[in-house]
Amino acid sequence: MKITRAVVPSLFTILNIFCGFQSLVHSAGDDFSVASWFIILAAVFDVLDGLMARITRSSSDFGVELDSLSDVVSFGVAPAFLVYRSALSAQGGMGMLISAMPMIFGAMRLARFNSQLVGYDKDYFKGLPIPAAALLLSSYVLRFWTDTTGFQALASSLLAPVVVVVSLLMVSTMKYDTLPNFSRRGIKQHPMRFTLAVIGATWIVVTQGEALFPCLVFYLATGPVRYMVYVIRHASHPVEKLPEEKDAEITSVDV
Repeated sequence: MKITRAVVPSLFTILNIFCGFQSLVHSAGDDFSVASWFIILAAVFDVLDGLMARITRSSSDFGVELDSLSDVVSFGVAPAFLVYRSALSAQGGMGMLISAMPMIFGAMRLARFNSQLVGYDKDYFKGLPIPAAALLLSSYVLRFWTDTTGFQALASSLLAPVVVVVSLLMVSTMKYDTLPNFSRRGIKQHPMRFTLAVIGATWIVVTQGEALFPCLVFYLATGPVRYMVYVIRHASHPVEKLPEEKDAEITSVDV
């Protein structure tokens, strides 16, 4: 029975990596809209495998490693190839280097996450999660590629700095909230997080996916904004420690 329970989340992880492969195939065929949607679908399966692991109580080291390998393909390689084929290939070697950043920095972020993992439930991420980075890039490409109002050329030229910022945020130490646990206890612990998640999900559904990009921009901004608030508080109250310093103290106590 335990083995059967463990298979369920792994099936969603396999669907995740299959969607990443499909995204690569469609990017190679210059079908960038479909390639973007496959990355978005991969993110849905990524959420479902974590949800099923909690429901079946089948979280394991094997599941974590398989999930990370899938994420490298679906949220590292696939979006990197997508941004390269859709716009950055025109910039030659520099475009190739910038396009590779989501893959390289995403892999580094996953390696850091796995090496520092303590337990399977976490309250926040250190650095922008790789699925969020991939979703932001794919929704950005989806938005400007299907645009017919003249925004496409401008958005294409801004893609390179967007890729750089997103990639650097993945390996930063800025805190990002995890998805809320949709349970009575989870809602009580983080009512604001749950409310924002419901509002965002509803907005995305009502707009048929058009609100995905602005929602992800808002999520991306929470890391730098939170860090700036800590810096300002630290400047006015030197005794108060920055998030990284607090994390270091907690780690040393645990050890």
